[in-house]
Amino acid sequence: HLNGRAVALEPLRLRFMELQYLQEAAPQARFISGEGALNSLRIQKDQHEVEAMRQAVKIAEQGFRGMLEKVSIGMSEHELAAELSLAMLRAGSEPELPFSPIIASGPNSANPHAVPSERKLAAGDLVVVDWGATYQGYFSDLTRTLAVGAIDPELAHIAKVVAEANTAGRAAGKPGLTAGAVDQAARAVITAAGYGEFFTHRTGHGLGMETHEQPYMFGENTLRLAEGMTYTVEPGIYLPGRGGVRIEDNIAITATGAETLSSLPRDLFQVG
Repeated sequence: HLNGRAVALEPLRLRFMELQYLQEAAPQARFISGEGALNSLRIQKDQHEVEAMRQAVKIAEQGFRGMLEKVSIGMSEHELAAELSLAMLRAGSEPELPFSPIIASGPNSANPHAVPSERKLAAGDLVVVDWGATYQGYFSDLTRTLAVGAIDPELAHIAKVVAEANTAGRAAGKPGLTAGAVDQAARAVITAAGYGEFFTHRTGHGLGMETHEQPYMFGENTLRLAEGMTYTVEPGIYLPGRGGVRIEDNIAITATGAETLSSLPRDLFQVG
């Protein structure tokens, strides 16, 4: 009964082997990407979905606090990532995390796409911690930055600039305004402070059952925000060879504005 019919598939999850099975079972069917249809279904969450994401944020924040109790000078990025993963599982996250936690210390923190290494935390480091938990299949995705002991005054300054940019980006989310306006608001703060060239990525991305989905928060995006859309706001400043700061929160658009689902302080977390 599928002869000549088009069958839309989820392209991000389907494995090639599974596609082969489908093609063998229905050789006359035409298999196409269902990405567009699924994006339109996913982009606005209902109240239950937002509540699941709120719980995923709560679990992630509890895990982060548990990790803070374990931080010490001399431990490796890998060790800290393991402590964070374990703390989230203890806090109630489902075993399949949205992504492996990112711990980037010292010069590594100036790389927005760093992965944990054997580098050991040292006095004077900034440590970018990017992590998330899973609850009922829905994800959280947060970032905070640690300061190990006393840090360079300029690094402390960029942390304040990033916190201000985060506040501006979160405030820019309202029904009817564009996704691009969120990026523009956060980026304007960093540019005005003289660090525009060191903010090297978009301000955020949609979040839900995928870590990255619509809407994407980049300056040229004219997509209008609407109630139920959920996304991240994650401005950063990255000074090559020295260190970086990123502060990421999870946002849900409401009927009248935007709710920040995450509540951890946005200042540098002093450790060591």
